[in-house]
Amino acid sequence: MSAEEAGPGGRMARVPGDVSPREEPPRRPRVRADRVGLYGLLGVAAIFSIFPLLWMLSGSLQSLDELLGGENFIPSEPQWGNYVTAWVDGELGTYLLNSILYTGTAVLGILTVSSLAGYALARLEFWGKSVFTVVILAVMIIPAPAMFLSQYKLLIEFGLTNSRVGYVLILITSGIPMATLIMRSFFVSQPKALEEAAAIDGASRLRIFVSVILPLARPGLAAVAVIQGFAAWNEYLMALVIFHDNSLMPIQRGLTSFVSAETPQQQILLAATVISIVPVVVFYLLAQRHIVRGVGAGAIK
Repeated sequence: MSAEEAGPGGRMARVPGDVSPREEPPRRPRVRADRVGLYGLLGVAAIFSIFPLLWMLSGSLQSLDELLGGENFIPSEPQWGNYVTAWVDGELGTYLLNSILYTGTAVLGILTVSSLAGYALARLEFWGKSVFTVVILAVMIIPAPAMFLSQYKLLIEFGLTNSRVGYVLILITSGIPMATLIMRSFFVSQPKALEEAAAIDGASRLRIFVSVILPLARPGLAAVAVIQGFAAWNEYLMALVIFHDNSLMPIQRGLTSFVSAETPQQQILLAATVISIVPVVVFYLLAQRHIVRGVGAGAIK
């Protein structure tokens, strides 16, 4: 280092033309007041949302006297036998398997029909296309209970009352209108150049739909699967009308078998309810990333 570059006391002096940046101490991230308030509100909302679940779990582990007394939130002596009673004596396993079968079949049927119908409304040109779209919107306006009578009369005519096939068909037809409009919006947003390139390569319309369009519409398929899956799992009214055989009832209908004025067993009902939500919670934990992405994309579309 030359003398011209050294300052008084031997300290480094800034040389003219030297533009090297000075090292600054790292800055601490500032916490904004609005973020603190937002996180606080979200925390309070989370507590209010999870408290009923904790209360249900606590009540399922209490005896009837302790539950009706309402003095203890934490069970003094956990009654794990409540779950055994709900599963064995209440035949909860049968109801649970029925709901899994009904929900899986209904979602598969809705995805198949709505994706084909949505693609036809988005890409194909045919007579009455606008009228068909308006009819779908009109069907969505009608409340579901208002269609129960006509649906039940059709099931009677076809001999499908108190049958798995009849109930699954009702679930599929009830979910098709909304699912079709969601899939149509996804297909409309896809560029046509990909389909034209595939057509030039000799792909048929069906091959284009299966190999090109459906992979691009995975967010839409995920949104439809989540919405219709939860709707089918929680369906109660139509199952109440159709089924009179306990071996065919879904989980939501089967829970009513634990309600009795002569022999109250609220603790067993709470245990059965906890069991009924386990498949939904497991499904959400395994697919939460796809669920958020699919529902978010579906809302934007």
